[in-house]
Amino acid sequence: MPAPSSTAAAIGRAELLGWYDATARDLPWRRTEFAERYGAWGTLVSEFMLQQTPVNRVIPHLEAWLHRWPTPAAMAPATPAEVVHQWANLGYPRRALWLHRAAIEVVERHDGVVPRDVSALLALSGIGEYTARAVAVFHYGDRHPVVDTNTRRVIARAVDGRSQPGPPARRDLARMAELLPDDVAESAVFNAAMMELGAVVCTARAPKCEVCPLASGCAWLAAGRPDTGDTRRRQARFEGSDRQARGAVLRSLREAPGHTMPAAEVVSDWPDAAQRDRAIDSLIADGLIEAADDMLLLPR
Repeated sequence: MPAPSSTAAAIGRAELLGWYDATARDLPWRRTEFAERYGAWGTLVSEFMLQQTPVNRVIPHLEAWLHRWPTPAAMAPATPAEVVHQWANLGYPRRALWLHRAAIEVVERHDGVVPRDVSALLALSGIGEYTARAVAVFHYGDRHPVVDTNTRRVIARAVDGRSQPGPPARRDLARMAELLPDDVAESAVFNAAMMELGAVVCTARAPKCEVCPLASGCAWLAAGRPDTGDTRRRQARFEGSDRQARGAVLRSLREAPGHTMPAAEVVSDWPDAAQRDRAIDSLIADGLIEAADDMLLLPR
C-alpha cells in the first residue's frame, strides 16, 4: 500500500464545501427557523437523540419533544416518568434521564440558557466531547473540531488509506483540528460537511466513491480500496439480546395505565425468564424503572 496522502492533498476543502453546499440534506436542525425557535437547546436535544440512532427515527421524536418542552426551563419540572415515556422507542433510554438532568442543570447554573463554552457544556450530565463541541459549533458557530464516527471514517480513508477507522481516541480531535479552515464560519460548515460525507457517501459498507468530492486525493481509493480490517468493538446483535429485553420491559410500562404493572405481569411471556429478570434488575439499577412492593413503574 502506498504511503498515506498528506492531509492537505487528501481533504480538498473547496471541493468538499462546494459538494456540501449543493447536496446537503434538509434536516430540521440545519434550518434557520429551528435555531431561532429553539436556540442551543434544540441543537442539544437533537444531538442527544442522534447518538446511535438513525436520522429518520429521530426527526418525529425531536419535533414532538421540542413541541412539549421547547426550553430547558419547560423540561426541568417534568418527572422522570414523563421523560422516559416521551423518549418512546428511541433506544438507550438512559439518554432521556441524562437530558432531563442536563435541563435542570442549565436552569440552575446558566439561567436556562444552554452555555456556549465547551468546558461548561462538558460539565452537564450526559454530555461528552462530541456533543459539547457540536453545540458550540453547530449552534453558536465557534471554531472547534467535531468528530463522530462518520468524520473518523472519512479521515481514515482519505488520509490514512484504511478501510475503517480504529477505535475512538483523543488524537481524533487533534487530527480534525489540523483540517479545519482558519475562517470561523467556514470551519463550522467544514465540520458538518465531513460528517455529511461519511453519512451519505463514504459509508461503512457501500461507499459511493464515484460521486465523492475527495476522490482525487483519497489514499484508500488510490490504493484500490483494500480491506485493512476493522478493529472497532462490534455491537452485539439486538435480536434476543438483553437490550431487547430491557426495551420490552420499558414498552410494557409506558403502555400500562398509570405506567405501573404487577411485576409478575411485565413481559410475562418473554421466552427467557432469567433474561427478563436481569433486564428488570438492570433497569432498576439505571433508574429507568422503580419497584414498589410487587409492582413495577416508571420513575416518579
